Amino acid sequence: MDVASKSRRLDAIEALQTQTIELPSWAFGNSGTRFKVFAQKGVPRDPFEKIADAATVNRFTGVAPSVALHIPWDKVEDYGALAKHAADLGVRIGVVNANVFQDDDYMLGSVTNPDPRIRRKAIAHLMECVDVMDETGSRDLKLWFSDGTNYPGQDDISARQQRLGDALAEVHSRLGDEQRILLEYKLFEPAFYTMDVPDWGTAYAHCMKLGTKAKVVVDTGHHAPGTNIEFIVAVLLRADMLGGFDFNSRFYADDDLMVGAADPFQLFRIMYEVVRAGALGPPSEVAFMLDQCHNIEPKIPGQIRSVMNVQEATAKALLVDAEALAAAQASGDVLGANAVLMDAYNTDVRPLLVEVRTGLGLDPDPMSAYARSGYGERVIAERVGGRQAGWGA
Repeated sequence: MDVASKSRRLDAIEALQTQTIELPSWAFGNSGTRFKVFAQKGVPRDPFEKIADAATVNRFTGVAPSVALHIPWDKVEDYGALAKHAADLGVRIGVVNANVFQDDDYMLGSVTNPDPRIRRKAIAHLMECVDVMDETGSRDLKLWFSDGTNYPGQDDISARQQRLGDALAEVHSRLGDEQRILLEYKLFEPAFYTMDVPDWGTAYAHCMKLGTKAKVVVDTGHHAPGTNIEFIVAVLLRADMLGGFDFNSRFYADDDLMVGAADPFQLFRIMYEVVRAGALGPPSEVAFMLDQCHNIEPKIPGQIRSVMNVQEATAKALLVDAEALAAAQASGDVLGANAVLMDAYNTDVRPLLVEVRTGLGLDPDPMSAYARSGYGERVIAERVGGRQAGWGA
C-alpha cells in the first residue's frame, strides 16, 4: 500500500469513528404494509422502551447516538423525562416528526385542505411538535405532508401551494434561533394525481422562501424508478440546502426496506457526493437518519444491519482516490475516471470497519455481539402485557 492509500485509509477510519446515524423510534414498533401490521414478541410498549432499544443499537454500533420521535406515536406526559431517560442510556432525542396524515380530518389534506378549520388543526399540531422540540432539546422539525389530490379538478393546485407556503411560514416564525424545518418530498402516495410536495424542486422553492432555517430532506425511497438521486444530493449540497436524509431502500415504490438492500451501489454513489462536498461531519449539519418500517425482520438486528450498510457505503466513498479521479476527469479519461470510482466501490471495507469498531472499544461484529448479549430474549420475557407500540396503521 502506497503512502497516499495509507493516508486515505487513516482519514477514513477517523471519519467513520465520528460518523453519526440517527435511528427512528417507529422502527422498533410493530409495522407492516398497508394490508397488515405484523406483531413481534418483545416489541416496545411505550416511547421509553423504544429509546432503550435504540440505545442498544448504539451500544453495539457506536455511531447511532440519537433517536427521532414521531408525534403522536411517541406522545408522553413529560418530554423532559423522556429526554433524561435517553441521556441516561447514552443517547439523545433527535428530529421530531409531525403526523398530519392519520386523522380522518386529513382525507383531503392537512395544511393545504380547503377547509380552514382543518388547516388550523394541522398547524396547531405542528406548533405542538415545536413545543416538543423545546422540551427535548431537538434541533429539527421534519415535515412530510400526505397532502395532494387524486383527480383533475379536485382542488386548485396553485391555491394549495399558497396554503402550504402560509402554513410553513407560520411554523417557521415559531422556531427558535437554532431550530430548523426539514421539508420532505414524495413523488406519489397517498395522493396520485398531485402531491403538494412531490419533488426536491418544490421543497427547495418553499425552503428558499422561508430562509436559512429551512432545508430539504432526501428520502431515498421517494423517487421515480431510475431517478439519479446522487445528482439531487449534489445540487442541494452545492446550494447549502440539504438538511438531511431518510435512508431506506426500494425496489418498486416507497418500500421502506433496509438501506442498501436493493441497490448498494446507489448508496455508495450518494455517499460519495456527501464525502466530496465535505458534508459527512457535524459542521455540515446534514442529518443522516434511517426511516425504515421493518416488516418481517427482527427490529433491533434490522437497525444494526442498516447502520452497518451505511457505514460500508461511507467507507468505500472515503476511499475514492480524489486526486486520480480529478486528473482523469480533467483529461477527459472517461473509463479511467469510472475505474477510480469502481476500484473504491469494489474494495472489501469490512477489515477497515473492524479497525473502526475496535478503535471505539466495540466488538468488531455488532450483529454477533448483539445475538450473544441476550437482550432480545430478555425483553421478550419482560415485555408481557400492555399494548405494543406500532406505527399507527
